[in-house]
Amino acid sequence: MPALANQERVSPSAEGDARERLDLAALAPSLAPRLYRFARSLTRDDASAEDLVQETFARALERSASYRGDAPPEAWLRRILHNLAVDRMRRSERETLVEEVEERWRDDAYTVDPAVVAVRTETRQELEDALVHLPFDQRAAVVLHDVEGWTVKEIADAAGIGLPAAKQRLRRGRMMLVSQLARGAERREALAGVPLRCWDARRLVSDYLDGELPADARTALERHLEACPTCPPLYTSLVGVREALGALRDPDSVVPPDLAARIAERLPR
Repeated sequence: MPALANQERVSPSAEGDARERLDLAALAPSLAPRLYRFARSLTRDDASAEDLVQETFARALERSASYRGDAPPEAWLRRILHNLAVDRMRRSERETLVEEVEERWRDDAYTVDPAVVAVRTETRQELEDALVHLPFDQRAAVVLHDVEGWTVKEIADAAGIGLPAAKQRLRRGRMMLVSQLARGAERREALAGVPLRCWDARRLVSDYLDGELPADARTALERHLEACPTCPPLYTSLVGVREALGALRDPDSVVPPDLAARIAERLPR
């Protein structure tokens, strides 16, 4: 562990050198427009792209001591921006999923077959497979409370949230788990005798589209697509979307004229 500690420790002189190498205020006028275009290509939204660029420079300022010059400043900033965009997307998707499941449970007509759910819960692998499909916050609440025996207050304290929020996570997590268990049984019945699980097949599709799959994997995927009731529409859609994406490239996107100036004003000189 001493070696690791030495690697993480940054001397004052090294920190000063890093900040000297990475003068964010000076870089903003030239890099902000390019970062904006990159953000715009990810979000397809002007306001979101501008927010991402500003957040990128703010995050870079916080982490300036970690910059070692092993990559050009633009590449380092692009990596920060990309990670921020992915985090935002994942948060949005998780929130949407949780809301959809709760809305389903609000419907008086919604139900599941308790016998099917009970059968799945008897198998550890099935139960863990259903748990892994829950968003982290809800999964953590369920596992900590119903598996590890934590109280809701302990979960709230550990997560840094209020007691009502912790109770909501536990409630939503339990509902989502039941829905996942019920849906998993339906998928398994529909896929009886089909080679590859759906996820195993779907994660091969990108390489398949690019012609990079080995022959045996390509054959297994094609057999799966011939028999699976749910994957062929997804595959067809992937093909269509890939072909259409090329038309979305917008090299002429307009950068807000004062974006770089506003970012530079917020950075220390």
